[in-house]
Amino acid sequence: MSAAVQHTLAGSATLEGTSLHTGEKVTLTLKPAPEDHGFKFRRIDLPDQPFINADVAKVQTVERATTLAEGSVKVHTVEHVISALAGMGVDNCLIEMDANEPPIGDGSSRPFVEMIKKVGTLAQKSPRKVWEIREPIHLETGDGTIITIVPCKTFKVSVTNVGPEGRFTQYFSSEVTPELYEKEICSARTFVYYEDVKPLLEKGLIKGGSLESAVVIRGNEIMSKESMRFHNEFARHKALDLIGDLMLSGVRIFGHVIAVKPGHGPNTMMASKLKTEYARMRSMVPAPILIPNGESVLDINEVLKILPHRYPMLMVDRIVDCLGDSKCTGMKNITINEPYFAGHFPGHPIMPGVLQLEAMAQVSSVLMLRKPENAGKIGYFMSADSVKWRRPVFPGDTLFIETEIVKMRGAIGQTRCRCLVNGEVVSEAELKFALMDR
Repeated sequence: MSAAVQHTLAGSATLEGTSLHTGEKVTLTLKPAPEDHGFKFRRIDLPDQPFINADVAKVQTVERATTLAEGSVKVHTVEHVISALAGMGVDNCLIEMDANEPPIGDGSSRPFVEMIKKVGTLAQKSPRKVWEIREPIHLETGDGTIITIVPCKTFKVSVTNVGPEGRFTQYFSSEVTPELYEKEICSARTFVYYEDVKPLLEKGLIKGGSLESAVVIRGNEIMSKESMRFHNEFARHKALDLIGDLMLSGVRIFGHVIAVKPGHGPNTMMASKLKTEYARMRSMVPAPILIPNGESVLDINEVLKILPHRYPMLMVDRIVDCLGDSKCTGMKNITINEPYFAGHFPGHPIMPGVLQLEAMAQVSSVLMLRKPENAGKIGYFMSADSVKWRRPVFPGDTLFIETEIVKMRGAIGQTRCRCLVNGEVVSEAELKFALMDR
């Protein structure tokens, strides 16, 4: 699976079962979704079949599970299915349910992983956005939970589970890839302490719970239909929950998540913090300007928003024409006040040919940055071929710079350009660029 582009499911997959907390019978279907869709739940049992985004802003309660709500519409215990989708490298999915909670299965996310594996995944065209954490992000709660995310070139989780009175303190650490998620994380089951069962039942929770869907800890003993799947299964399940809850931030990360005594409350608090920090980081990126099609004009202030060049190296005064995605024309007024005339043939001032070449490059950059996927980037000169200067350009001339994209492959673009004065070609060239992030 390529991590460079978004993925969705290659088909629909359905699972029937019983919900953990409500005890209701439910049918859940995972469906393919378009690019940039993210994860959305849909209650098909309700009128109008409303949607709920898998967004931390929709989190309503976090007691023993994460609940999302949109008005009066709710979905409970979303963390296992979201964890499976995120862990298996799925970016876009529609999750349809005919009740308000997914089936609990065996208490792990393995049933959802098996659904994903059954239909497979499909690569999409849009690039996958992953935020690389550059500075530590820290969260600490009053009950002893600590979650810190530190810089890392991959996504990694390290979890310490701490039970009441220190019982079953366990540690688990792993990088999170689809292969490792399936092998090391998805099979870990949810668990509950025996002394908590009665209070949870009194609150109307875990109505669908059983020893087939959870591990019960009584004192120092473990009650389960099967033996422990891992020696540190509880810490692994905490990692499973953490992956699902953090994905509610709406952004994948490269970072090392270190969590001591995590739970749904602190997990979603960190997801909210991630969402806020990501928005703050993105706010520092200059907003891309909308470059119009046809005979619309971009004045100098709009040009300055697109190009990083400034006096004395800005060689474009305005954009006077855009034709589709492939052609663009700029204009430069040549005055005697240009700084290069002081040293470039003072007694016979002409515009240096290399600066005409620079003007072609700048208009070419505007042309390539029109594409939405290139917004906010910068063009670096790679080569100039078939360069010709036909006649001199003098003070008082108006230089029109015509550019046309002849080839675009990934981040590399090639344009054919020419400069004209009074309709006569004064210079021409073929240029190659690399588009890079600022």
